[in-house]
Amino acid sequence: MSKVQTITPIDGTLYYSCEQHSLKNVDAAIKSARLTFTDWTNLSLNERIAYVSDFVDAIENDKSEIAEEITWQMGRPLSQTPGEINGFAERARYMISIAKTALTPYKPEEKDGFDRWVEHTPLGVVVVLSPWNYPFLTSVNAIIPALVAGNTVILKHSFQTPLVAERYLKAAKVAGLPDGAFQILHIDHEKTASLISNPAIDGVFFTGSVEGGMAIQKSLTSKFIPCGLELGGKDPAYVRADADLDYAINNLVDGSFFNSGQSCCGIERIYVHHNLYDQFIDGFVDLTKKYILGNPLDSATTIGPMVKTSAADYVRKQIINAVDQGAKALIDESLFSASIKGTPYLAPQVLTNVDHSMEIMTEESFGPVVGIMKVSDDNEAIQLMNDSKYGLTASLWTEDEIKARELGRSIETGTVFMNRCDYLDPALAWTGVKNTGRGISLSGLGYQQVTRVKSYHLKVNK
Repeated sequence: MSKVQTITPIDGTLYYSCEQHSLKNVDAAIKSARLTFTDWTNLSLNERIAYVSDFVDAIENDKSEIAEEITWQMGRPLSQTPGEINGFAERARYMISIAKTALTPYKPEEKDGFDRWVEHTPLGVVVVLSPWNYPFLTSVNAIIPALVAGNTVILKHSFQTPLVAERYLKAAKVAGLPDGAFQILHIDHEKTASLISNPAIDGVFFTGSVEGGMAIQKSLTSKFIPCGLELGGKDPAYVRADADLDYAINNLVDGSFFNSGQSCCGIERIYVHHNLYDQFIDGFVDLTKKYILGNPLDSATTIGPMVKTSAADYVRKQIINAVDQGAKALIDESLFSASIKGTPYLAPQVLTNVDHSMEIMTEESFGPVVGIMKVSDDNEAIQLMNDSKYGLTASLWTEDEIKARELGRSIETGTVFMNRCDYLDPALAWTGVKNTGRGISLSGLGYQQVTRVKSYHLKVNK
């Protein structure tokens, strides 16, 4: 039987290993989820909410241990990983708090002689496929509303962060969830395809690459089930002439380099009005140079290694290609002694003299690099922001809310920010356009993704 092997980016050693689940295990998990579904969905909403609330509490109670495990598995500084559990709890509790409203049946106007209403009913058995970069923040978006709505859930997590799945399973046991209501599987791509194509699976929710999303779609060609896909991004920012310059710099540096740039909604390209351009570049570079690249277990470290050397090498290649095409790299890599070729440790980089003929401005980098372009006006900025095959978030930096509303309507994206970036508000729908995928998570609309509607049309004698 094949093994799951997690190599830590901290020092390249084997951090965790376990046996993969077999196809028999996959079939058993599906059967258990199907058998439990009836009992789980027949519980009252209040009963499911109580179970799921305890489930969330159990994870939050182990925050310190979980934070260290996340750091070892994917490399984010230990000073920052507890924040992921805080974010997990915020999203989970918000989705729990709105469940009764979101799942309330819809009733049309009264009609003599009839009772009519529309209910939200659970899909059945759903599969959640989650990545390593924010292992709790990506998975919570589907797991919590799916369980609350009455579905049973099977979680398959990245081999880079398998202990996150184990933590979820432990929490389910602590909370006393019925056997089969929540399960995990450590399986490879081939077994995952077998899992989601099984006729007993009623919904799939995937966060990952565009290529991964295409593979998911291919596995589902023989059936019609809901499939949520949150895929890649190349998220832009536009700094208008009236922006609060220092505020924009502070937030956009963080939005570009937090988690070593390994965020689907991180800032990957910036357009700056020509009146502020030189000042913006100077401030952006000065702040970037203050980052400390190093061992993520060190409290002084503010940027850790990328998840794998291959990921760092991909970004290095993007940078080299851009420079060969005329881009200017403004950060001297020697300022970051831990940045060493052949390792996942990579210095943050700022590129100017870039344009959209360069891959660095059009293809997802998913690393600590950002390209910055000067623009003449709003129209040029919007045209460049929309010149992308992705569309997850876009941010506008301005003191003019009316103008932000106007420009926001023209941006092809799932979320428009003003004066913030790289954040998910659980009260708002998380969605994307173009190759960023399809579907909705979070907000009351997120419950529509994990349920189907069922109409009741009863003719009665009155």
